[in-house]
Amino acid sequence: MLKKARSLETMLVQWRREFHQHPELGFHETWTSNRIAEILDELGCIVRTGVGRTGVIGDLGKGLPIIAIRADMDALPILEANDRPYVSCRPGIMHACGHDSHIAMALGAAALLSKEHFPGRARFLFQPSEEVADNEGISGAPRMIADGAMQDVSMIIATHIDPTTSVGKVRIAAGSFSAGVDSFFAKIKGKGSHGAWPHAGIDPIHLAGHVILALNGIVSRRLDPFTPAVVSLGSIHGGQAENVIPDQVNLAGTIRFLDGEVQSQIHTEIEKALEIARTLGGDYELDIQIGTPPMVNATQVVNLIEGVVSDLLGAENCLPPVNSLGAEDFGCFSEITPGAMFTLGCKIEGDERLIHNPNFDIDESCLPLGTAIFAETALRFLAVD
Repeated sequence: MLKKARSLETMLVQWRREFHQHPELGFHETWTSNRIAEILDELGCIVRTGVGRTGVIGDLGKGLPIIAIRADMDALPILEANDRPYVSCRPGIMHACGHDSHIAMALGAAALLSKEHFPGRARFLFQPSEEVADNEGISGAPRMIADGAMQDVSMIIATHIDPTTSVGKVRIAAGSFSAGVDSFFAKIKGKGSHGAWPHAGIDPIHLAGHVILALNGIVSRRLDPFTPAVVSLGSIHGGQAENVIPDQVNLAGTIRFLDGEVQSQIHTEIEKALEIARTLGGDYELDIQIGTPPMVNATQVVNLIEGVVSDLLGAENCLPPVNSLGAEDFGCFSEITPGAMFTLGCKIEGDERLIHNPNFDIDESCLPLGTAIFAETALRFLAVD
């Protein structure tokens, strides 16, 4: 598969650049999904569109078992700063997380497998809105699941490009591979007054200062120090004038965790931190929005991918992951059936181009490698099963 994938490199690069030029935000990937559906149809897939709103499914083969290959499609609200011939043609929107390359590699795997004969089916899931949730707090993976994307699937695999790792190297391990994520939104309520007469009101900014200290102490003082977790505030808003004490301060933050018990404990500790506002004479409202679960790589799937990587690229190029509490919604799929994600080195040597950055870019020679790993893993699973 690696030799065959390398013969497709020109097309893979062309696809990646085409999607890079036409980025779309979560649940708005209409051009993207139409183009993907067109390519899948040309490759002989049975295509279903409008899955999870703007997602696309392509099936190759017949019967069972089914292995799913997932690629996310959405871009980010970032103004691209690159000077490339394939720069985004939509100002303020950019593929700054590599989803354009994920699409290209999944399509490449479909192109390879369309020329093979195998029992069962390879299912390609092109997922909307991995980066953000909709107004109901639901992201693309659970939306696709609700529309039947995972029906009869026995295994699911995915990749994410890694601009900190050199091309030709893959990172994967069994167990927790990315964090679960929840969001919290709080209103700290006081009583407004003139800035010259603070005693006439209840200053919510003063209350918020104590609450913020307590929130920032949850991980360092309330959790087991050997437990990976994060509680981070990302937004603080209160007041409009320098001489007016406001009625309210709004806080918003993120929670990251690898364990359900830790998740519950953090929720409790956030509530306790906000109780300080009442102790000091104010009040609060708290809304914790449950997000996506931790992604857990299944041992049997990891073993299969590691064997493929070792055979295609050499065992020395199969590396352990770098510890991180980054999060994404692939865990919603791998809760249903055994699954695993690997990260694929795409580093431009001597030029740092990190994800979620206006200057993000990749070494496109990684594209045939991810394509080959997808296709070879699918063939081995279907042949064995």
